[in-house]
Amino acid sequence: MSIDELCINTIRILSMDAVQKANSGHPGAPMGMAATAYILWDRFLKHNPQNPQWINRDRFILSPGHASTLLYSLLHLTGYDLPLDELKKFRQWESKTPGHPEYGITPGVEATTGPLGQGFSNGIGMAIAEKWLAEQYNRPGYNIIDHYTYAIVSDGDLMEGITSEAASFAGTMQLGKIIYLYDDNDISIEGSTDITFKEDVALRFKAYGWQVIGPVDGNTINAIAEAIKEAQNETRYPSLIICKTVIGCGSPNKEGKCSAHGEPLGTDEVSLSRTKLNWQYAESFKIPDDALAHFRKAIDRGKTGQDKWQEVLDSYQINYPDEYKKLMEDLTGVLPQDWDEGLDTLFPDSNITLATREASGQVINLIAPRIHSLVGGSADLAPSTKTTIKAAKSFGVDCYSGRNFHFGVREHAMGAIANGMTLHGGLIPFVSTFLVFYDYMRASVRLSAFMKQGVIYVYTHDSIGVGEDGPTHQPVEQLAGLRTVPGLVTIRPADATETAEAWRIAINNRNNPTALIFTRQKLPVIDRTTAAPAENVKYGGYILWQSSDIPDIILIATGSEVHIAMEAGRLLKGMGIAARVVSLPSWALFEAQPEEYRETVLPKNIKARISIEAGVTFGWERYVGSEGVAIGIDRFGASAPSNVLYQQFGLTSERIVSDALKLLNR
Repeated sequence: MSIDELCINTIRILSMDAVQKANSGHPGAPMGMAATAYILWDRFLKHNPQNPQWINRDRFILSPGHASTLLYSLLHLTGYDLPLDELKKFRQWESKTPGHPEYGITPGVEATTGPLGQGFSNGIGMAIAEKWLAEQYNRPGYNIIDHYTYAIVSDGDLMEGITSEAASFAGTMQLGKIIYLYDDNDISIEGSTDITFKEDVALRFKAYGWQVIGPVDGNTINAIAEAIKEAQNETRYPSLIICKTVIGCGSPNKEGKCSAHGEPLGTDEVSLSRTKLNWQYAESFKIPDDALAHFRKAIDRGKTGQDKWQEVLDSYQINYPDEYKKLMEDLTGVLPQDWDEGLDTLFPDSNITLATREASGQVINLIAPRIHSLVGGSADLAPSTKTTIKAAKSFGVDCYSGRNFHFGVREHAMGAIANGMTLHGGLIPFVSTFLVFYDYMRASVRLSAFMKQGVIYVYTHDSIGVGEDGPTHQPVEQLAGLRTVPGLVTIRPADATETAEAWRIAINNRNNPTALIFTRQKLPVIDRTTAAPAENVKYGGYILWQSSDIPDIILIATGSEVHIAMEAGRLLKGMGIAARVVSLPSWALFEAQPEEYRETVLPKNIKARISIEAGVTFGWERYVGSEGVAIGIDRFGASAPSNVLYQQFGLTSERIVSDALKLLNR
């Protein structure tokens, strides 16, 4: 048995044993793709197991995350900080080997690829970041940023709609340093892929603008190596290598069958597989010394590769000191000291009305010249979401250093691509669409929060204020949905001044995603001479205005409904009723405050409370309690001018006053 065959079988056996010990998992794909993955990692992948965060490493993504034992085996064998005991704890409590790879848990895992298609799309974002940074900083003789993005993708990945969106975008942008290895094994959970998936994948990807190589035999070493070389030689277009594999390769009774996909092989079949693969060791998790020594050569290769790169970087620092300084700022995420100067005085005139989407656009164009790494775009809606950086060019084939991104009508892929951009490092991306279309990108936003990535999501047209476009475009339940995502900071500012503060929070929030929720309709700019300063947005909720330090009733509102609550508060004051108006733009930030602070804003002894928000009332019971009233919209909207809709749905100061009087028995 050659050293290559021994190493490939080591991956198969190790993957099989981990699944068997856990009595849970997916052995088929790791066994089928072992040869392809081995050749990539052994002969092509540029990485340093002793420094998984080396910025110029090649990125490798296992998009079918259910095949995680393939990646865990490679990480352990090549010398990452993943002891063999962790593979023995596969899928167990607090292990570094969860059922699907998780970013931040396992050294060397580049992305959390849970739902199929996400990893495929994350890779597009990583390739964009590589392209953008290279265009910004590389100089003749100094290819400081120069790496590939590799991924293994599956039939399931290619069936998911997000993959079509991302692949089309990558082909249009001509991201030539993407090389994806397609595990074409013809099997899914329910049986042969022919029952649902008979399209010509090669023609499909050629139509997207990809180079397609193969099919090649995914178990033939030379064929795989030649295909990867061919892909590397194509610098203009992304490459898809179609690898014909056999799921469960090496299992005599389950090889090529759907039963090898999502369940352990079983004790007897594991033993038979050892025999078929000419494996000389009966004990589980045995790694032959020769195989381990060969795999561990990756440590020296990685160190040598990074050392050589560091020499080039040191010379670059001497010859291009300004570029080096800016590159380090981008890569470390250090913000210039004065990046937010002028934000608190950007909207001094309280006599104007301004949609918060318009205010957001002004903020973007104030801070973008100061934050070099800030880039962003929309799903074909920038004129409406006001997210164009006016002094910047557009990212594309003619200008890979552009800061405005045109994602097309591809919300789902846009979210996943933004995740890939942040995962790569060096960029702070914002992406935008109408709030009602958040549903199209929910999975990507969820994973952004899961991975603690500082993507900024800009959602405009946030309520029935959309008006005549009608209920299909009027979000009512989306805001509640965003608030349920753990780790996502959702902010719905009341006016232009709160909008500026919301952006300050989002830019500083590098370890969590932020969703900024903005109006289409114009809103009054709150007079801060008679109300609390907008900087209090950082607390999530604050006392905006009150007619007495000891209120009879508390009015709690967000976004476009805050000024309505203010009107109601003043009407109540005129009736001799002490009212407090609380602006609560971010539940997440408010809940993160000490209990003592929250008590000062919403004292438990004041039961008379009314919440006002142009969305479903779900969730507001936590703030109004069983004795309060939640004014909202627990149905879909309607087609009419926005002012008519607010009247018809009872989002008025008169309705608030009426409910307040009832609560107070006045």
